[in-house]
Amino acid sequence: MGRGRVELKRIENKINRQVTFAKRRNGLLKKAYELSVLCDAEVALIIFSSRGKLYEFCSTSSMMQTLEKYQQCSYASLDPMQSATNHTQSNYHEYLRLKARVELLQRSQRNLLGEDLGTLNSKELDHLEHQLESSLKQIRSRKTQNMLDQLADLQQKEQMMAEANKQLKRKLEESAARIPIRLSWDNGGQTMQHNRQLPPQTEGFFQPLGLNSSPQFGYSPMGGNEVNAAATANNMNGFIPGWML
Repeated sequence: MGRGRVELKRIENKINRQVTFAKRRNGLLKKAYELSVLCDAEVALIIFSSRGKLYEFCSTSSMMQTLEKYQQCSYASLDPMQSATNHTQSNYHEYLRLKARVELLQRSQRNLLGEDLGTLNSKELDHLEHQLESSLKQIRSRKTQNMLDQLADLQQKEQMMAEANKQLKRKLEESAARIPIRLSWDNGGQTMQHNRQLPPQTEGFFQPLGLNSSPQFGYSPMGGNEVNAAATANNMNGFIPGWML
């Protein structure tokens, strides 16, 4: 008993619609690959999901070359009267091409961030893993180089500070060596100045004592000249009488 004809309409169940899309998409991509291999045909397939995700297949190495060939074949036979329309359509196709490219890059970026990995097969996951490992190696290498550069700068600054410290220490030692000489010189100058300030001892330092004019019994008064002569004679002999002290 044969199968009945399936009515083509939109699947209302969201889960069933996503499962059917994945199955039919993989089947369509497989048929496109088989057609390109068996018939040696140049096949380019572009699919956008309901969420705007891009799925593509190209039998050649570049999708751009296939699209350019498609544009040349599609608009080459048109008359010059439709040149403006052709230009508009060409711009529209260029817009679609750039939009598809942007969506592809956005999908690759999400995959690198660990998002939307459910649609990738094992081979694509392996390729993504190798990309992440290569990027991680480059990041670690750059980080190590930055650390080495910072270490070299710190070592150079340390050497400069050590040299400056040596110079300051040398100046401090020189200043400390000059301080005792200045102190001794200053002390000597103060001693000489102190000696200069002392009053000289002249012969007139000891003044004669005044004599009382009143008469005293048993005492013979002497005149001023006689007292000075006696004091001078005793001073020259190195002896000063007690009554003159």
